[in-house]
Amino acid sequence: MDTDGLDDFLDTQGFCGVVLVRDGDRVVYEAATGLASRHWDIPNTLGMRFDTASVTKLFTSVAVLQQVEQGTLDLETSIHHYVDLAGTTIGVDVTLLHLLTHTSGIADDADEEAGEKYELLWVDKPTYSVMETVDFLPQFAHKLPSAPPGVVCRYNNVGFVLAGLALEKVTSMPYREYVRDNVFARAGMADSGFFDRRDAAPRVAEGWGQHADGRWYQNIFSYPPIGSPDGGAHTTASDLVRFIDAARVGALLGEEFTQEFFTPQVEHDPGTMYGFGLEFDMEEDGSVRSYYKEGSNPGVAALVRHYVESGMDVAVLANQEKGAWQVVREIDERFGG
Repeated sequence: MDTDGLDDFLDTQGFCGVVLVRDGDRVVYEAATGLASRHWDIPNTLGMRFDTASVTKLFTSVAVLQQVEQGTLDLETSIHHYVDLAGTTIGVDVTLLHLLTHTSGIADDADEEAGEKYELLWVDKPTYSVMETVDFLPQFAHKLPSAPPGVVCRYNNVGFVLAGLALEKVTSMPYREYVRDNVFARAGMADSGFFDRRDAAPRVAEGWGQHADGRWYQNIFSYPPIGSPDGGAHTTASDLVRFIDAARVGALLGEEFTQEFFTPQVEHDPGTMYGFGLEFDMEEDGSVRSYYKEGSNPGVAALVRHYVESGMDVAVLANQEKGAWQVVREIDERFGG
């Protein structure tokens, strides 16, 4: 395992966050660098809890699949059966399967694949006005679809918002409460949760973006202050690896849907396939090199990855974007086989 000089590499990149590489139960490498708070010069530690951005979609997918197992949700049923979408542009032929595999064709609130920036949604709208899952609907429900469902695989955030609303409908529980009780607790993720970034929660790293002139700004106005089905849960690096391991060994889903969760479903582009939240790095022979999920927002970068051949798990969590993706690439080159 090549860890020589990795500490120095993190330093040269100005990396601000934590890195964990684990081979089974054995920690191959771990590091915490930079500041958790630029206000107070508090350093990051290995036990710090970071915003995971879109990695949260994995928790949503598992939660939905749990309810599919229980028979309260059906992947092939119209989303209109679970969510009141009358008068919207969401087609009745859109299913949970489409939503969880990015093939729904519905318009996103910000089309990030087309270069739209999510934080620009909040220039004229207070971030704190969107606190519950249903609050997201006006941002996309009346926009024209980009494609018919099942035709194009295009990354889409709000599909997971709709999936979260379906989950809330059939469980009669708020999304965050359901995930805490049925995903985090069952996976043994005792340090994970949904923390309002306006509150003084312990061991929660502040997210910081950077202007073009180098000035830092806190990301409190860049997206809603508390997590939702498409992003924003907080976790530690250890808990994030604990989640992927718990899912893999069947602690969160039964045998059938554990297999489905770790199976590529649709092609996104040459070399990449999407599953239920997970993304798959494919070899030329059609085998899976690694499965992973990454996420980013201003002041946030997150990744969890499993390398199939070596069996190693990687978690990278950062409270600034600068340097984070260079570190992800370096880790991939060193440990990806």
